[in-house]
Amino acid sequence: MTRSGNTGKTTPEQLEVACLVPLLEPFFRGSVVRDLMPDPLRDAMETHGLTPRHGAVLPQLLAGQPLVVGEIARRLQVSLSTASELVGALNRASIVDRTEDPANRRRVLVTLSEEYRPSLETFVVRRVAPLLRALEGLTPEERAGFLAGLTAWVGEVQK
Repeated sequence: MTRSGNTGKTTPEQLEVACLVPLLEPFFRGSVVRDLMPDPLRDAMETHGLTPRHGAVLPQLLAGQPLVVGEIARRLQVSLSTASELVGALNRASIVDRTEDPANRRRVLVTLSEEYRPSLETFVVRRVAPLLRALEGLTPEERAGFLAGLTAWVGEVQK
């Protein structure tokens, strides 16, 4: 199989997968996402004119460990200047904090503001609720297989 996943002839299994992926599109619609946001986060995003692109930075910071702007750029597959602009706007809205890396003064560490952490945690759980419900109906082996497949897909997308 080639990197594109096509050997020249589409198999029924490939077609089945290809037809399922577009059905996820409503999950990513702005109006759906907006309605799931807790008021403090939605208000901050709207007040400061922040877009879904800005919002894409936030889940990256939820784990709690600071990230450098370059890592955010890599994860979101955007340029370093774009990631820097996104982080700058989020910082001006006080949703993220930027600090100098004590180990390397040229690097900026980005963390989620503690004020917005509860709202973002609530939002992320609301966002993935359909996935969590679907996983509940699977056996442990099926869940493990699904997670392995999803992880592999993320890896391919991020190449």
